[in-house]
Amino acid sequence: MHRSHASVPPRAARRALRRALGAALLLPCVAASAHAQVRASIRDRAAQEKERAAIRPLTGQAVIDGVVTDTLLRPLGSADVSVVGTSARVITNENGRFRMLQVPSGQYLLVVRRIGYAPTSGIIQVPEGDTVRLSYTLIRSNALLDTVRVKERRVTMRMVDFEVRRRQGQGQFVTQEDIERRGSLQTSDFMRAMRGVEVSRVTTQAFAGTQVYSRREGGGFDANGQQQFCAMQVVLDGIVLPRNFDLDLLPPPKQIAGIEVYTGAATIPPQFGGPDRRCGVVAVWTRDGY
Repeated sequence: MHRSHASVPPRAARRALRRALGAALLLPCVAASAHAQVRASIRDRAAQEKERAAIRPLTGQAVIDGVVTDTLLRPLGSADVSVVGTSARVITNENGRFRMLQVPSGQYLLVVRRIGYAPTSGIIQVPEGDTVRLSYTLIRSNALLDTVRVKERRVTMRMVDFEVRRRQGQGQFVTQEDIERRGSLQTSDFMRAMRGVEVSRVTTQAFAGTQVYSRREGGGFDANGQQQFCAMQVVLDGIVLPRNFDLDLLPPPKQIAGIEVYTGAATIPPQFGGPDRRCGVVAVWTRDGY
């Protein structure tokens, strides 16, 4: 009687069988690893997109990024940077840097101040959805801060000086009471009724905006017989503004405490003197001060 034996597979067949079994066991692990990698990749992309969104300006809005230094290019911390006519106001850090986020596109007047330094100003054009990089240099000054006197209501020294000049009668003046009584929408409206002053909207390749001109000084006639006017220097809270200044960038009347106008160099008080004042000066004072 013969005993039957099960046939033993050849060596090559056994190796193929082991490889097949190993692949079958490895496949779930590979799939799980790939799934985990996909999930991690999705999380990474989401985190990166969130980070980019945090620093990217909103649609139609921009970022103002700047630095303030002294004349030796040393950074100035604790400098006050404000946008005239708005509530936007920031303080520079110890590296002299400042940043304003979500700024609508348009033209703005910036004022930079710090204790112990003469203030400065600049007109900037903010494009839509972009970053504007600025640099300001302040010159050291020995001028003292305004003191405060209480006389029925809070009055700063600059407005006390305003009243002294008004009583002397050298220029033309608009008081806070005049502004509140008239109720105009634009600060430039109060200059239109002044003697010897012309307020006009100008549009050229170099400039577009509302300017104030003196009819008395630096004028004359061009080749076509048209009268030429001389652009007056505008000063805001004692800060000399850029030449050919656009009056539309001034604060609204509800923020103004007084306006004084001097149409010629001969009548300009010493505190408003400068290298070129032949066309006269318009001094605007705000209620809170820049």
